[in-house]
Amino acid sequence: MFIKFGLFVVLAVFCYGIFAPFLTLMLWALVLAVTLYPLQRKLAHSLGRQWLAATVLVLAGLLLVAAPTVAFTSSIGDSITSLVMSVRNNTVHVPQPPERLEAVPIIGKKIYIVWQRASTDLPGLIQSQQPKIGNISRHLLSLVASMGGDLLKFIVSFIVAGVIMSFGEAGARISLEIANRIAGPARGEQVVRLCTATIRAVAQGVIGVAFIQALLVGVICYLAGVPAVGTFFVVALILGIAQVPVILATAPAIAWLWLSGDGGTVGNVLFTIALLVAGMSDNVLKPLLLGRGVDAPMPVILLGALGGMVGAGILGMFVGATALAIGYQLFMAWVRNGAAPVVAQNPDDAG
Repeated sequence: MFIKFGLFVVLAVFCYGIFAPFLTLMLWALVLAVTLYPLQRKLAHSLGRQWLAATVLVLAGLLLVAAPTVAFTSSIGDSITSLVMSVRNNTVHVPQPPERLEAVPIIGKKIYIVWQRASTDLPGLIQSQQPKIGNISRHLLSLVASMGGDLLKFIVSFIVAGVIMSFGEAGARISLEIANRIAGPARGEQVVRLCTATIRAVAQGVIGVAFIQALLVGVICYLAGVPAVGTFFVVALILGIAQVPVILATAPAIAWLWLSGDGGTVGNVLFTIALLVAGMSDNVLKPLLLGRGVDAPMPVILLGALGGMVGAGILGMFVGATALAIGYQLFMAWVRNGAAPVVAQNPDDAG
């Protein structure tokens, strides 16, 4: 018995080591497949073929979601690389600090002194802080390199999700068999429905709303000529998942429009209104997408997103929020003696 168990553990560890580099990608592809599967079934009913419907959804996702995400996130890398090269070439212009900064208690005077020296003798300041600046530059450049890998995983995950959806019915049967094996035949179907409903609730009501908001903010900032568009996109995405008002990300963009922009008064007014609407669009999107099925408390979503981002980058932020929400729901179902909450589910949402 112990020999069999030991061999099983060794095999499991060996298989995990092989699969680990693809774990985040496959989990996000599975989340996409489960979320989009009802739409794929309706589309397949119209087109007559499962693989054709999955292909159409994948192409639409790559065009509407992946392409803007790659563009906005790539701009972050370009901004970081440009900043690092400007610092190395001593071409950065630092304005004079405001006098009122010196009056800020505790830290105001220290910041004022460093800022003042940066505006008058930036090369000397860089030379005095060379070890720290060198480490920061290396970290920033490694961040740019890792973002490229995350973007590639993000694109590939859409393609893998399409393959999974093409075999959706078989996948649903296998999922039910696994759940029956783990939780028993009496509770296996409840576990599958609970996990499916949680994935769709988080993906549509939290990640979906945050993603749409971030895309709106990014597109408007790009059209308005705001620099570092990718930074506003990522900040808006993080704030949206954390359920913090996204207007905190659009406010600096609005300030830049009026202080540094050259779009004229009419253009600034139009872009300001557009950014305000984008920052508050969750008030319209949440009633449409949130609350379908079951949802986890927002602290669980936030911790999952932040932990996933630290552990696996931007893609891990999406996977972490969904995975921790599933874990929370399964744990609470176990606390309630295994009685999973009743999930309102349409026939088309099964699978």
